Amino acid sequence: MPVPAHSRTRWGARRRSLGQNFLRPERARELVTGLDVRAGELVVEIGAGAGALTAELSRRGAEVIAVELDPRWAAALRARFRGAATQIRVVERDFLAFELPRRPFRAVGSLPFGATTQILRRLFDDPASPLMRADLVVQSAVARKRAEIPPQTLLSTAWAPWWEFALGPRLPAQAFQPIPRVDAALLSVRRRTPALLPPALARDYAAFLRARWPLPRGPGV
Repeated sequence: MPVPAHSRTRWGARRRSLGQNFLRPERARELVTGLDVRAGELVVEIGAGAGALTAELSRRGAEVIAVELDPRWAAALRARFRGAATQIRVVERDFLAFELPRRPFRAVGSLPFGATTQILRRLFDDPASPLMRADLVVQSAVARKRAEIPPQTLLSTAWAPWWEFALGPRLPAQAFQPIPRVDAALLSVRRRTPALLPPALARDYAAFLRARWPLPRGPGV
């Protein structure tokens, strides 16, 4: 049955407002294959959408908390995985309001481009959280900026004592459905062991940087 034009328009507007461009299943499979996901690991998936990453994470034995803001996709995820994968829990919530697990976990997700910085701050501002690793699909330009060595932005410098950022494979726009206007890339983040500063100093260190930014750079600095 054809979908009325007004329904398609509403759906398209909602999709754009939430930044819903989903990885194609074959691309999700390739991505997860390279993440060394192990059976029993706790994985928080950010913006689970249609469940392409969810299915691949579960197939490798991970315990998945699939966080999805859109109630239509959250309902679809529950229906898709009901009874088939008891290690998948769907949480219908904005990730920015989601309470992070209290035991070690890793984060995986194809992030809505418009909310990338907010989500990164939710993950990395507090190094006392039990987050161990994050593998996030973001705009290619954002991935390159965050992976710069030495860090060139205030936020990246504030995170550097506790987190190591690395640029992963590029994902062309055609890897998504619908196709976005820009390419993406994988941004991989690992917890430093040992950290360069105690986690308790994170807030004071960030305040120190804000008061003196931009820091002098160049030979001998």
